[in-house]
Amino acid sequence: MRRLRFPSVVALGIVLTVFTGSVTLHGQTKTHAVHKLDSALRDKVAKSARGGPERVIVRVRPEAIEQAESLFEKRGHGIKRFNRLTRTFVIDADKFEELTDYPFIETISIDAPLQADTVLNPPATQSIVSRTIGAVSPWTGAGVRVAVIDSGIEPSADFGARIVGFYDFTDGNGVPAVPSDGYGHGTHVASLIGGSGLLSGGQFRGVASNVTFIGLKVLDGTGGGYTSDVIEAIEFATVNRVKLGIDIINLSLGHPPFESAKTDPLVQAVEAAARAGIVVVASAGNNGRNPKTGLVGYAGISSPGNAPSALTVGAVRTQGTVPRADDRIPNFSSRGPTYYDGRAKPDIVAPGHALTATAAKNSTLYASYPTLRVMGTTGPDYMTLSGTSQAAGVASGVVAQLIEASRSVGSGITRPPLTANAIKAILQFTASKVRDDLGAEYDFLTQGAGAINARGAVSFATAINTATPKGQPWLEAALESYGSSAIEGQTVVWGDTVVWGDSIVRGNPVEFNRDAWTLTVVWGDTVVWGDTVVWGENVVWDNTVVWGDTVVWGDTVVWGETVVWGETVVWGETVVWGESTTDDEDATVTP
Repeated sequence: MRRLRFPSVVALGIVLTVFTGSVTLHGQTKTHAVHKLDSALRDKVAKSARGGPERVIVRVRPEAIEQAESLFEKRGHGIKRFNRLTRTFVIDADKFEELTDYPFIETISIDAPLQADTVLNPPATQSIVSRTIGAVSPWTGAGVRVAVIDSGIEPSADFGARIVGFYDFTDGNGVPAVPSDGYGHGTHVASLIGGSGLLSGGQFRGVASNVTFIGLKVLDGTGGGYTSDVIEAIEFATVNRVKLGIDIINLSLGHPPFESAKTDPLVQAVEAAARAGIVVVASAGNNGRNPKTGLVGYAGISSPGNAPSALTVGAVRTQGTVPRADDRIPNFSSRGPTYYDGRAKPDIVAPGHALTATAAKNSTLYASYPTLRVMGTTGPDYMTLSGTSQAAGVASGVVAQLIEASRSVGSGITRPPLTANAIKAILQFTASKVRDDLGAEYDFLTQGAGAINARGAVSFATAINTATPKGQPWLEAALESYGSSAIEGQTVVWGDTVVWGDSIVRGNPVEFNRDAWTLTVVWGDTVVWGDTVVWGENVVWDNTVVWGDTVVWGDTVVWGETVVWGETVVWGETVVWGESTTDDEDATVTP
């Protein structure tokens, strides 16, 4: 494998102009510390694109919270909320760039609108999800609780009494409410995670049909919402993790990244949840194809899918069959690396095309797209949708199975739970590689470590003794099989790969209790693996990722207003974050 390097900027004929933030105030020129602004706000300042006060998220130093609050009140900025875990205020500010002058203000980000990561499809052959991924009986997610941060969950016989808590954040307060779903997206995702399929005679059963749900509503009846509402919901789930028994957060939504993951307030909320012991599953985004040119491109991972500690999930098209040989990665599924930071994402891929799940009958989607409805045993109780939203739901169901199975080992013996890092590593290690029409493996920036394999992951998890001392082998039970899984009569070979940061780890990294699997280590950070692990090269390995003569990635990458990948740039002149995604095999509407 060869490492592809970036040619000189001069050779590309590119001139980078840096905006210094100079503005005229009362006849004098003043330069603000605009490096504290994200790219969306810098662009507004540069273009003088002001339409009144801007809704922004301001992160402050920990010792200056009261000082910042006093400043905002004095300047007349309406404080909408304060999030303690991320130390962020949500305010309305007309001259937000002037706030960068205060040393106790660290960053200012736009309170970006975000949307559900779903593509609308005409009815297609239903992928039998539980069979395709190798879901294992008797593990059904019993005793595992999933917080679905989405447009809500509409009560249905498919959920029974398993919606045990519901809170509405669309008004900013997170008030307890009667379960509802005005858009219909959250209900569909929740059904893929753990719907019982009762209304279809079990045909459209979710992956973990006995999980319980906490519904955290952040999207309105159009499928849209604000970043700050999602941050508030994540913080609520994190602070109340023990009280509400939350094991998993599902985030099937996102927005284009406007700054590094290191300062992105939504990413930082995800990282805080992961440190608290919650497995955060996020959709990669549906930005894999340029809506203007039709080209499949890279660097389209949305926020919070760019969070290092999140289990970020891309989509697989299973063709409605159980065997994996005909599986393909749909064009809409976002590829890595992450914008600004250049991290390898997605982590894995899961079925995300033409999936049928419970419909919210009082929702916008149900009313607007009658052709997407699917009959159950009593009527049109289901809908068929596609997207990385659906793939994330499938992955959350597998995580629930894995958690339940791990807890059930050694009845009566208390062991530390598997961490989010360990769960991600197990899912990656046991995943199977997906190949394109020519039989070549998709690159790691397209499929992550591969397609999710519930049977292999659960088998591996149940063999682990998490109480094993660090550095020691922690597989204490025999695996059902090692290196492959039998799924519906097919042999699924494991990829035996963990993608750590921007490198690959081969050998036996998951067979030992390592520092990498602790709560305190951010996925991708530098850790000591020992002599038993062989490190790979950078994650851009072969010609499948080349857009020109060279791929730009790594320490020499030019990140900024344009992602440069050689003598051409991704998707034309810049990365295009369109409002809709089209795909040859799909409908042309993305909500």
